[in-house]
Amino acid sequence: MSQQRVIEYHIARLKDKQVKNRLDAIEQLALLNAEEALPILQEVYEKDQDEDVRKKAQQAGRSIYLNTRKTPTDEQQSTV
Repeated sequence: MSQQRVIEYHIARLKDKQVKNRLDAIEQLALLNAEEALPILQEVYEKDQDEDVRKKAQQAGRSIYLNTRKTPTDEQQSTV
């Protein structure tokens, strides 16, 4: 299965009724560094009924965001 399909699968799981499944999906998206999931994770953070799910979505979103952005120092080091 392609990485894109795996990401889509976990994004779909964010709507699961079971908190455990939503938490697992968030964790998997973070491990996959799924930048395309950032808007959905933000929505989960803003709207999910479960506090643990909201916190995990926030943490995962931050992690993905920071991992996908290059800092000016990173760019300078790669050109040296």
